[in-house]
Amino acid sequence: MSKIKIFSLGGLNENGKNMYVVEVDKNIYVFDAGLKYDNEKNLGIDYIIPNIDYLVKNQKRIKGIFLSHGHDSNIGAVPDILKNIPNVNIYGAKLTLELLKQDLTEVQIKKSRLIEIKPHRKIEFGKESIFPIAMTHSIPDAMCYVLYTKDGAIVYTGDFTFDHTETGIYKTDIGKLAYVGKQGVLCLLAESFYAEREGYTSPNNRVSDFIRNVLAKNRGRIIATVFPAHFYRIQEIFDEVSKTHRKIVIMGHSLQNTINYALSNNYLNIDKRVIGDLSNLNDKDVVVLISDEKEKPFANLERVIKGFDKFIKLTTNDTIFITEPAYEGIEKRLATVMDEIAMLGVNAISLSSKKHLLHHASREDLSLLINIMQPKYYFPVKGEYRNQYANAEVAENLGMSKDNIILKQNGDVALFIKGELVPTNEHVMTDEVLIDGNSNDDIGDLVLKDREMLGESGIVIISCTLDKETKKILAGPEVLTRGFIYVKDNLDLVDEIKNMSLEIIENNISEGTKKVDYSKIKSDVRDVLGKYFYKTMETKPMIITVIQEV
Repeated sequence: MSKIKIFSLGGLNENGKNMYVVEVDKNIYVFDAGLKYDNEKNLGIDYIIPNIDYLVKNQKRIKGIFLSHGHDSNIGAVPDILKNIPNVNIYGAKLTLELLKQDLTEVQIKKSRLIEIKPHRKIEFGKESIFPIAMTHSIPDAMCYVLYTKDGAIVYTGDFTFDHTETGIYKTDIGKLAYVGKQGVLCLLAESFYAEREGYTSPNNRVSDFIRNVLAKNRGRIIATVFPAHFYRIQEIFDEVSKTHRKIVIMGHSLQNTINYALSNNYLNIDKRVIGDLSNLNDKDVVVLISDEKEKPFANLERVIKGFDKFIKLTTNDTIFITEPAYEGIEKRLATVMDEIAMLGVNAISLSSKKHLLHHASREDLSLLINIMQPKYYFPVKGEYRNQYANAEVAENLGMSKDNIILKQNGDVALFIKGELVPTNEHVMTDEVLIDGNSNDDIGDLVLKDREMLGESGIVIISCTLDKETKKILAGPEVLTRGFIYVKDNLDLVDEIKNMSLEIIENNISEGTKKVDYSKIKSDVRDVLGKYFYKTMETKPMIITVIQEV
């Protein structure tokens, strides 16, 4: 019998940053390694990934990271992880790994151990094995993973929905799911994103009729935003445009590369005659596809709206079409974008998040999954805590005991011994790593505090030049401010700052001394000016003192 631990380093009580860890005795299996976009509270942060200190410390025990599909919320943290654990094995389907390779190329990671796997082919790891099963999602090659142990199977669904109209690369293999269920499932980890929604997600995940209506009613140029890895939506757009006389222009190298790869590998079925080029960009009836890379949502669209895009200049005859419904966390950003578009007098259309759904499991999808799998224990994952709670209610309504439903936060450990859930207070340290630009270092709270201070109160720089030999003041102190005061209207205040700074500097330089304690000067200037600014202006700008010798 085995000792099994299941916990999350990210993905619980949040949307994105998915990373779930299963320990079977000494072996560690990691399912997904995603990022999430910042909620704009953290100034200048591009995205957030899980803290992986636990994995770095135990990297020799990791059998692999198993990626369920190629969306950023599931693979986006891999490049950052490989900078810390370069020799870890990364398992995924063909398309998932191809999208990952694009990310790795951007950050110049040339060596990585990417292992392509196919659905329904078991991977052996000694006493354990992994069995991937094809699932329906908005991207091909989506998989759920079955980890076989001596005490039963542990199943991680990834993102999924049941859509019985799907065939080929989007089809769920329900037969394989049922077969696993009959063998015995110890614990089922299932997503919670739409657990509060009644009914099945299908057919509300399909929007071909809506796209057709947009194309028919808007005769001018249409600029459509797409998520680059949402192949299902891209296919729907091409299908409907091919029924008209319009052409599609694909903007951005990343989106072009993704679509070209998908075409050559039969992940998209597109009439290439529909695809135009830059010469068609200003045609009155063209459809322009733009996407967002690993930035904040709508970043490329906002570049167009503000007139910064090199190729696309908006006119009042254009229509902007946002082809994905807003999900929790970006509603405010979408509302801001829609306001900016309206101010330009440009028509804007977006999908209703109530009528149109993403490819995630609603309550009936989850009920069907639980009935098929018949797990002994149920572990809701992926989503805010209320979503996890709603997911737990689904299982409870199907007759599962509350004692067998596991609701956890990131880092909380679910411990199984001999196939039974046992109480434990064990907690693995978790945290968020804030990524700014191409740096893989955590920005940290101190940097964010500095940014907040700069944004709210500005900066004051005191500069002074001393003679290297005599330590006498040769120039200054001079005062430079940004975001604090308008100097021309506050010359008296600037003079007072200079006089106070001069007094502090002179008090810290003894006559005939050859050594000056510059750290004390900087500290005294910061303390004295800081109190003065707060007393006179009730503000706290950042104060920096620069002393140089010549």
